[in-house]
Amino acid sequence: MELTSLSIVPGQQISTVFAMGKPDPETRATFADNVSPHLRWSGAPEGTRSFAIVVHDSDAPTVPDDVNQEGRRVPAELPRADFFHWVLVDVPADQTEIVEAAFSAEVTPGGKPGPESGEALRAGLNSYTGWFAGDPDMGGEYFGYDGPFPPWNDERTHNYTFTVYALDVDRAPVEGTFDGPTVLAAIEGHILDSASFEATYRIAD
Repeated sequence: MELTSLSIVPGQQISTVFAMGKPDPETRATFADNVSPHLRWSGAPEGTRSFAIVVHDSDAPTVPDDVNQEGRRVPAELPRADFFHWVLVDVPADQTEIVEAAFSAEVTPGGKPGPESGEALRAGLNSYTGWFAGDPDMGGEYFGYDGPFPPWNDERTHNYTFTVYALDVDRAPVEGTFDGPTVLAAIEGHILDSASFEATYRIAD
């Protein structure tokens, strides 16, 4: 399989158009356009009955103490974890493309509704649900796509992996509200093939 995008160039910095956060000269960082990117895939194997899409950052800090703190840095050697930005399942087998802005066109304080996401598609919770928990302005359930917003003081450039999975089931074996790790565990054993690419994003100076 092959996964491509008209919105993102593999191996290069993601445009702020597709990010949730961007640099700001006065406040260090501010909200960006948060548009969901175009994706197109090809070469799915025979027997494919649906697709799942997962986008994650593999460089999220595991300790938040220094994150976005003036006069401090998030050290490059700090252990990192996955932060999920998009989880989408039940994409029909005859669909091979998602158009730009189909699942996000702005930052939505409090999140977007789900898991139903138009037609028969279902969206999972992304990791901003946990990140903004307890924030009176931003807290809520964040279904669907929300783009990169790494710490502005992180010494590391973050790497984002975009993956499409070809599955042998019409409906991903998850019910109710689900997230990235839940989907990845549930589709194990149902993956016929997959394709991915990586891109980067950095706010830090």
